[in-house]
Amino acid sequence: MPYVSVNGVDHYYEWISTQDHPGNYEKPVMVFLHGWAGSARYWRSTAEAIKDKFDCLLYDQRGFGRSHASAPDVIAADPTLNTLESFAEDLNVLLDVLNLTQPVYMNAHSMGGSIGLYFLDRYPERVKKAILTCNGSFPYQKWAFEAFYLFGGYVVAFRPKWLDKIPFAPQMFMQRFLKGSIPLAEKKAFLADFLMADGSAALGTLKAAVSKHATEAMPKAFAALKVPTLMVSGEYDKITPAKLGKEAAEMSDNIEYVLMPNTAHFPMMEDAESYLKITNSFLVDAETPVAA
Repeated sequence: MPYVSVNGVDHYYEWISTQDHPGNYEKPVMVFLHGWAGSARYWRSTAEAIKDKFDCLLYDQRGFGRSHASAPDVIAADPTLNTLESFAEDLNVLLDVLNLTQPVYMNAHSMGGSIGLYFLDRYPERVKKAILTCNGSFPYQKWAFEAFYLFGGYVVAFRPKWLDKIPFAPQMFMQRFLKGSIPLAEKKAFLADFLMADGSAALGTLKAAVSKHATEAMPKAFAALKVPTLMVSGEYDKITPAKLGKEAAEMSDNIEYVLMPNTAHFPMMEDAESYLKITNSFLVDAETPVAA
């Protein structure tokens, strides 16, 4: 499996492309960011569907999927490593290490969308167009956030490795995230990713994603967006309700908003055909860059 060192941590990445040497800018590059406690695996079907037009770069973020986590003593010395902004910096270094110097396209999901937003705010020159799937801006509620941290702490702490061996566990695990149907193999992969996520990274990013800081920083980043961006929400999303995506989209003239009916938190898998039509329409002017 291909790994690359990013800020001292080995990151798993893969290309999905029709080329033998993807990333050479014979085609535009699309980079995908996954959500909390997931991995790049769930983006594969989307990438496969567009690989004729894009070189698709998938990677597992630090501490998730097949990527390594920062050592506990390193995090203790630098607590900012669990901020979502630090993951945006990881992406910046990853593009440098892979010699992707020309602007890329981005598709980022859920917590990955927040990381993508911070990246767009810091490095707008590195992205030509962005898609934020199931993301949004939300108000600060101290009591609700504290209850969420308590519940999230239990969820992260109690993850017995045998859980995926229990019949119907993957189906039950994914029930809250879906309105439509996805293959059982995908549900099993989601549960496996959740069980293998590094505890410190999972808890740290969970708290960073739902925080007072996020409620202050994200609206500013949405309002300041310079990159043409598509916001896609699932009508029945319980994790990031569509209302939050619509409100975020209204903060900037550079955001186009689309609500996908009869889907929840994974519209790219629940209704792949409609998702691809929507995103391809937004990306219709994607052009082949001139090689550097």
